[in-house]
Amino acid sequence: MSNTQSIPLHPSPAQELEKSRPPEQDESLATDYVDDEDTGPGEMGVKPWDPSKIRITTKNFSLRDVVDQIAEREIDLAPDFQRDYVWKRRQRTRLIESILLGIPLPAFYFNQDSEGKYQVVDGVQRLSTISLFMNDGHVLDAIDLEYLQGLHGLKYSELEPAALRRFRSTQIVVHVIEPQTPDAVKYDIFGRVNTLGSPLSAQEIRHAMSKARSRQFLKQLAELEIFDKATGWHYWRRDPESKGLWIRDSGRMTNRELALRFCAFFGYSDAEYRKHQSLDVFLVEFTRRLDGNTQSGAALTDSERINLSGLFEQAMINAHEVLGQAAFRRWPAEQVRRGPINRAVFESQAIALAPYSLDQLMDRKDLIVDGFRALFNDVDYAKAVTEGTGNPNAVETRLSRTRTVLAELLK
Repeated sequence: MSNTQSIPLHPSPAQELEKSRPPEQDESLATDYVDDEDTGPGEMGVKPWDPSKIRITTKNFSLRDVVDQIAEREIDLAPDFQRDYVWKRRQRTRLIESILLGIPLPAFYFNQDSEGKYQVVDGVQRLSTISLFMNDGHVLDAIDLEYLQGLHGLKYSELEPAALRRFRSTQIVVHVIEPQTPDAVKYDIFGRVNTLGSPLSAQEIRHAMSKARSRQFLKQLAELEIFDKATGWHYWRRDPESKGLWIRDSGRMTNRELALRFCAFFGYSDAEYRKHQSLDVFLVEFTRRLDGNTQSGAALTDSERINLSGLFEQAMINAHEVLGQAAFRRWPAEQVRRGPINRAVFESQAIALAPYSLDQLMDRKDLIVDGFRALFNDVDYAKAVTEGTGNPNAVETRLSRTRTVLAELLK
């Protein structure tokens, strides 16, 4: 790899973002800044998993048992999971009131790993609320209580003894997906079982199936200031609860998905990719490699992770400085308005740019922008980034053609 050019990569304070945010004409992209993606296999056909491999057991837990296991880290709530749409005070109070009224809660879904620990896939907000309340972190307010207004101003420990016993002895039903269930099967189950709130995104499901090692690694990459710049600052939003300051918005973890896709495809092998049932399962398995508990491929070493991190930073520097507003978007040369960020374009452009220093690219900056935009007039390439992007042929087409165009331009 060529020598990379380093620059400071520390997130700016929220107060500083006001003067460096994108032009106002890009505001419409802030709420829909990433393309919907067709990850289907296209003409390759589907590789169905065997339903007989599903292993799900149903268990009953008391709320006291659950909160104790959360405290002992036997149940992983993934603390940064769904952080962009955490339940508000009213939602928390209504859930607590329902429990005190004896109203049964919908079932929960846990993933059990090989160590016997649980990861909460469906029910994160509910269990977070219950844990918060039982640790005296939530005070009931009459404004939000519908029936039990006499509890106004009380914390959990201040409830009457009978109410305390009723609350902590409440039973919940938990469907546990056991560790011997293959990842491909788990992933599909998790995509079907969301019962409350917004359905989980693909990356949120992968996050729920992962461990702290991969979560922290992807978080660090996705929260680099240069990543924000390269993608157009669309991972920040106004926070109505903090006087309008700009706060980080993961876009339903789309930022982490983009970082994951770069890492997973940088050492891409067509033969290796074809072993997986889908793009999503390929990304699940790479996440396991980051975590060091892979089922098939080799776990990534610390030096390999550091190398990937450096390549990702260099790719973002190059994309920001060379491609500018054309980075990671479908934007044919004859089209005036650029499209939102496209996941498949992101991985193909970022991977092509990563091995080069900025000095190697800047002299050909305009040619590179024109060359990348011209690719969208190539029917095969355009299809590879829009239709059936999980198709092995589509993956090979978009990665190889972007690399080839760049290499030709730098001759």
